[in-house]
Amino acid sequence: MDFSIVQYSKFMTLLDMLLHNLRTLHMSLEDSLKWIGEVMAEIGPPHLQKNEKWNVFDIKQAKAIIDYLKISLFQHYKLYEFLFYSTREEIVIGTEQTIEVVKPSGCLFPNPLEEGISFDIYSTFIEPPTTLDTEMKGSDHEQGSEESQPEASTSDTDPLAGFTIEDVKSVLGQVTDDILIGIQVLNLDSVLTYLITD
Repeated sequence: MDFSIVQYSKFMTLLDMLLHNLRTLHMSLEDSLKWIGEVMAEIGPPHLQKNEKWNVFDIKQAKAIIDYLKISLFQHYKLYEFLFYSTREEIVIGTEQTIEVVKPSGCLFPNPLEEGISFDIYSTFIEPPTTLDTEMKGSDHEQGSEESQPEASTSDTDPLAGFTIEDVKSVLGQVTDDILIGIQVLNLDSVLTYLITD
């Protein structure tokens, strides 16, 4: 139903008055129905209008308003009464607990969360190596540096020197296709799992 701005304003005023009657005057459902009937009875043919306040609606619009009020306010009237009249208790759920965690002195990074990454990934990639590991790698590095000096001159060459741009594009295209197919399969599996479980 198309209403004008004035009609919307009057409709909102009517709705506000109904809620005000319920909230402050504690009108019952019967009283509210009588009140809305009296207000809507004033809407009628122009020669019978008693109150100029509500004459912005015609009969068809008044029926639409009454239908709306039936399915929105009056159908759930007991719920609105409960909402406005019942006292609410403040329920305190749970207690506050403070947990203090002792931090290790020699570690730069925090330990992994239980629900985060696995410990083997953490120890391999994030955790700094222990002192024994660094000493072993240091001694290996000293021995390896003497042997790797001739190899250093050969590592200055470009590893992609033997490939053309087309070769690189084709390899990147294959890798991209493989990744996208893997993602599509994962999405399809998750959708099928969702549909089967529901």
